[in-house]
Amino acid sequence: MMKTNKFLAAAFVAFVSVGAYAQTVDEIVDKHVAALGGADKLKGVNTLIIERTLSVQSMEIPNKTTMVVGKVLRSESTVMGNSMIQVSDINSGWMIRPAMMGGTGEPEDMPAEMVKQQASQLDPFGALVNYKEKGNTIELVGTEKLNKKDVYHLKVTSKDGQSHDEYVDATTFLVSKIIVVAQGQNAEVEFSDYKDVEGVKYPHTLEMSNQMGNLAFTTNKIAVNTPIDEAVFKKPTK
Repeated sequence: MMKTNKFLAAAFVAFVSVGAYAQTVDEIVDKHVAALGGADKLKGVNTLIIERTLSVQSMEIPNKTTMVVGKVLRSESTVMGNSMIQVSDINSGWMIRPAMMGGTGEPEDMPAEMVKQQASQLDPFGALVNYKEKGNTIELVGTEKLNKKDVYHLKVTSKDGQSHDEYVDATTFLVSKIIVVAQGQNAEVEFSDYKDVEGVKYPHTLEMSNQMGNLAFTTNKIAVNTPIDEAVFKKPTK
C-alpha cells in the first residue's frame, strides 16, 4: 500500500510539473506576441515591403523584399550591377541568377528544396506566433545567458518534424537569436535594434553566421499594407 501511495504521489507531482511547464511555455509565447504588438496588430499586417542593406566581405548590397504575408514573396538584390531575384510561394518558385552566381541571367525554376527553405520567410513574425494553429510544438529547454542577458531557450518543432532553437529575451520577450540546421550545418541568426512600425516591432539588424562566414542585414525602411501589383511575382516569359 505504501508503494502504491508513493507511486501516486510521484505521478501527481509529475502531472503538476508537466502542467506548469506547458503553462510556462504559453506564458512566454503570450508575452512575446504582446511585445511584438499584440495578436490583432499582427493579424492586420497583410503586405510588407522591406528595404535592407546586406553587408558581406566589405560590400554593401541593397535588397528589397516584397511580400504578401503567408502567400508569396519576392526578394531582389543588386550585386555589382547585376540583379538577383527570388520569388516563391508555398509550393513553387523561380529565380534569376547572374553568371557570377552560377546562373544565366534568365528566369529558371527554383529547386524544390530551396522552395521549402524559403517557405518560413512567408511568415514574418516567426514560429512562436500562433504556434498551435501552425502545428508547431514548443519545449522550454531552460534559461541561459546570451550577450550577458537572461534568455529563455525554446526548442520549436514543426508539424513536419523539423526542429530549431529560439532564444527569447527574458526582459523584452523579443527573439534574440535563432539556430537552425541547414544542409547538416548550424546557422545562427541574431536579431536586434527592434523598432516600432505602425504598432508592430521589427528587428532592424540581423546578423547571420555559419561555417561559410558572416552576413549582416540592416533594415532601412519598412512599408506596411502598401498595395502590391501581383504581376511582380509572375515568372517572366522569354
